[in-house]
Amino acid sequence: MLKALHQRLRQGHRTFAYPRRWPELPERFRGLPAIDASRCPEGCRDCAAACPTEAITVESSTVRLDLGRCLFCGECAAACPEGAVGYTSEFRLAARRREDLLLIGGGAPARATALDERLRRIFGRSLRLRQVSAGGCNGCEVEVNVLNTVVFDLARFGIQFVASPRHADGLLITGPVTQGMREALRLAYQAVPAPKLVIAVGACAISGGPYVDHPEATNGAESTVPVDLFVPGCPPHPWTILDGLLRLLGRVGD
Repeated sequence: MLKALHQRLRQGHRTFAYPRRWPELPERFRGLPAIDASRCPEGCRDCAAACPTEAITVESSTVRLDLGRCLFCGECAAACPEGAVGYTSEFRLAARRREDLLLIGGGAPARATALDERLRRIFGRSLRLRQVSAGGCNGCEVEVNVLNTVVFDLARFGIQFVASPRHADGLLITGPVTQGMREALRLAYQAVPAPKLVIAVGACAISGGPYVDHPEATNGAESTVPVDLFVPGCPPHPWTILDGLLRLLGRVGD
């Protein structure tokens, strides 16, 4: 016991003070993709050809990036002959609308806005979520679980995960929503009492990710239930998920 207390004192305060302090991200972190259109050779489509999910398209020299499809794999950056594609340290990527994840000419996404005043009064201080893994690879699920660790301490914001949708205020969905999980997801959504929220976490839950247009996948949660928050990534970093949740509840601004 004395050894445990000594280690605890030595480690000190481990919970990070976000949003009061900026997160400390590793140098190799891949945040918002950045495309410098001025460096793109005319007629070049190497980045689009390398993208495994067709997240990048080039039309009339205009580069369009679907952040909801992006796997942050780096294939586009490796394929670009002029180094026009790269990644920033920007982790604030969540959006309220699917169309806000469609970036044109290397722009930045519109950050998630807060719920209306009525819903903030209901969910702002206490939000209970039921996590539904709808055919995911467990990558996004792991990042969601990390939010419960001492570093992030999601419960300090009044946000907790519960075992039953009947005890939840909403669903947090990961995975592409396979055909086998579609009915289960629909039933889980129906079991959540109104008013309720739906949060799609990861490229799979937003667009199908690497399984997009596969006959056994339904290209994300929006094919089955309405979605209130989209958190892109493959998987998204815990800071990205946390930032999206706090913005949804009006707990953090720009």
